[in-house]
Amino acid sequence: MKTFTYRAVTDIDEAVAQTGTYLAGGTNLVDLMKLGVTAPETLVDINQLPLHDVVRRPDGGLRIGAGVRNSELAAHPVVRRHYPVLSQALLAGASGQLRNMATTGGNLLQRTRCRYFMDATKPCNKRVPGSGCPAREGDHRNLAVLGASEACVATHPSDMAVALVALDAVARVTGPNGERTIPIEVLHRLPGDRPHHDTVLEPGELITAVDLPVLGRPSAYRKARDRASYAFAVGSVAACLQLDADGRVDDVRLALGAVAHKPWRARAAEEALRGGPATREAFLAAADAELAAAEPLRDNAFKIPLIRNLVATTLEELR
Repeated sequence: MKTFTYRAVTDIDEAVAQTGTYLAGGTNLVDLMKLGVTAPETLVDINQLPLHDVVRRPDGGLRIGAGVRNSELAAHPVVRRHYPVLSQALLAGASGQLRNMATTGGNLLQRTRCRYFMDATKPCNKRVPGSGCPAREGDHRNLAVLGASEACVATHPSDMAVALVALDAVARVTGPNGERTIPIEVLHRLPGDRPHHDTVLEPGELITAVDLPVLGRPSAYRKARDRASYAFAVGSVAACLQLDADGRVDDVRLALGAVAHKPWRARAAEEALRGGPATREAFLAAADAELAAAEPLRDNAFKIPLIRNLVATTLEELR
């Protein structure tokens, strides 16, 4: 048993002033502590902070407190009605018990489920920089095909984050240097030669809320996984689609999950679709444009046709 200091805080400024690791639902952090993957000296319990509300913003969008539980957010009537892609992603994300504990902020900051990262007896550049990436030649079936590096081929596990990227959501952050906003699309990093840095957050920064803009168009989340429940994605798609009066693509937003070190915004596919026909052929061609940069490993090339068909089928549903 490794000892640590526990501090419960009731004020955001008090939380930021602490030096330690923030603890909310603990559904990922506590697992990593049990496995010996991480050993924080201090846990700062933020569950008593006033971050548990979902409120309408003056512009008609939504502000989600970082402490809102995943189950509560998935069931919220405004989310279900106006942001179905987010509700669907949350419900696809874990078991009911985990959703009852997991929080909005914690979901965004969960670590990779790569088996080498989770096993403290194995080398891993995310855990021990410079120790190597055995996944490249080992078990990589569910790892990255886009944006990977020689140092890391891990994937980001969150379903919710993929939906938030497609929604153009923005994280509100408070830290030692004050407040700032970070688009969810750029919150997470590609691995490069520093895979141990998952996000662009600075030390001590705390996510306090997530802002959603007004959506006003159909949206959906589709997830492929190895079993029907409680499994991480093998590939996923979050999509928003708006057609014009002639049935052509007026606007589209696409994000892909389980393909990269971060939720992957499919900008090339979006550009290929705007102004064009809303046909399956066009949807497949757009997916091909996005996946042209893919670099699969020995055992995960199947993700490319999988994602291709997920994109087309999801957009067909929305059409």
